[in-house]
Amino acid sequence: MPLTIQYVPFEEVSDLDSERKIQKLIRIVKQNKLVLMEGVLTTQEEADLIEETMESIDNKFKGVEITSFNPLEKNTKLIQDRVKQLFLQMIWGRRRGLTIIGPANIVREIRKDPNRIQLFLSNRK
Repeated sequence: MPLTIQYVPFEEVSDLDSERKIQKLIRIVKQNKLVLMEGVLTTQEEADLIEETMESIDNKFKGVEITSFNPLEKNTKLIQDRVKQLFLQMIWGRRRGLTIIGPANIVREIRKDPNRIQLFLSNRK
């Protein structure tokens, strides 16, 4: 079975409230697609997405794996780097970064470090 990746641009979800955004993302993942979303969810949105997913688990839908990558979240000690990060955060807001959400029956594990994200996929259906 081929893996389908659906890109979700920031503009497609930026005007949605949290509930509608989460429903949209879950709807895509339930189609056995890997979501590549521009931007990051708030911590509350991530928690709500996981909670909503847990309530939706059945024989067909096994849950989700999720990770976010935000280049502004680097752990830096230099004051000028922190100021730069704060400035970029004010300009870009939640748009900056990348979120990956995949069905748990396809995405076995997601590993992330400062330089890369690794997806370990399963051939389970």
